[in-house]
Amino acid sequence: MESARGVTPRTLGAAAAVVAIALDRLSKYFVTHGFADGTLTAGALMPFLDLALRYNRGVSFSLLTQNGALGAALLTAFSLVVSAFLAAWLWRAKTRLTGVGLGLIIGGALGNAADRAAYGAVVDFLDLHALGHQFFVFNVADAAISAGVALLVVETVFTPQRATT
Repeated sequence: MESARGVTPRTLGAAAAVVAIALDRLSKYFVTHGFADGTLTAGALMPFLDLALRYNRGVSFSLLTQNGALGAALLTAFSLVVSAFLAAWLWRAKTRLTGVGLGLIIGGALGNAADRAAYGAVVDFLDLHALGHQFFVFNVADAAISAGVALLVVETVFTPQRATT
């Protein structure tokens, strides 16, 4: 379905995926190389956010941690299968918000899958904490996935549903 300006939801979704992947790959390149050559060190970026290089061998919050090559391959394959299903949904998306949300999720999933393929783990580097509690370490791909899910939730909750006959 085309919008008033002729841009389809799938086009916006594809663009969002490309931007998410590009920003994720660039940020991880600079962080990993910066730590490797000593130009970056762990430390505070803001009172609640630190720069800290971590390799997450699991999924969100280090759940399902896999230390072997087989586990990393299975998690990579799972990310690719989920991305394919989301791409099929994107192909049929009817609204721009759905398109962008799905694109961000796909881009984030593919960015993290690229890490697993290259390193056997996902590169995380943003350490969120407050009041002495460490919440999680994440990356740009994780932020894109979270933003995409938030857009889908907002659309589901706040968009009036049309009656179907």
